Amino acid sequence: MTSVTGGRRETAALVLPSAGPDPIPLATALAAVLGYARGRRPLFFRSPGQPQGRWVQVLAFAHDRFDGQPPETGDRPTDRDVLVAEGLHGRLDPAAWRRVRSTLDDVWPLVGSVVERSAGRAFWELPDDEFSVLTEPGTVGAALRGLADRHVRAALHSRYPALVPLTDGVTWRQLYGHLREGDSGPEAAVHRELTANAGAFTTLETATATLLGHPLTRLRLHDVLLWLAGSLRMTHAVALGRALAAESDQGLEALLPA
Repeated sequence: MTSVTGGRRETAALVLPSAGPDPIPLATALAAVLGYARGRRPLFFRSPGQPQGRWVQVLAFAHDRFDGQPPETGDRPTDRDVLVAEGLHGRLDPAAWRRVRSTLDDVWPLVGSVVERSAGRAFWELPDDEFSVLTEPGTVGAALRGLADRHVRAALHSRYPALVPLTDGVTWRQLYGHLREGDSGPEAAVHRELTANAGAFTTLETATATLLGHPLTRLRLHDVLLWLAGSLRMTHAVALGRALAAESDQGLEALLPA
């Protein structure tokens, strides 16, 4: 969607009810993604060589530990799948690590059914019926309900970034209020927002790939924006992104259509 104000074209914003009542201008969304991917924070660090400690700048968010890792390949889950998921959601204790690894083996047939049912289509290209209880069993939405653990979801999203959505406690709570009668799960709300904002997400995908040097799917971009909003980190990520853009003398608006 594009509107015209005073003879000047304005790129439409993302309308994501799950992230809040106000539309998110694309330049703001792009700044938030840049802040999430490249923003840093101070950390006081001690080491045997410097027991007095010193301040260092570390990445503020999990982009490099998760999105920056090459996906695991092969037709069976591996230990590395769990390691990649830990990059997003944090380290697991030994018992939890074994549980997640075992769960990946257990749900692997469900993963196969999702891939087969999608028939090469991305999540946002699937019809609405795939996320309705009225067309179950056998739908993508029904299969995704069986993938509830957040580390399992993260591992599978890394393998299938255009097909398996990410959800955790923060984003699930944001999505819950927007479920409709007959929805198979929170994925239905994600699907509605992606399809309703198809043009804006296409623009954001292209601009993000140019800015970061590698693509993020709109499924991941939606998750990042939703998580930042729900965890009250959106303002901070946007400020980080704008500061980074200013330091590199790269205008974010220049990456968006005029």
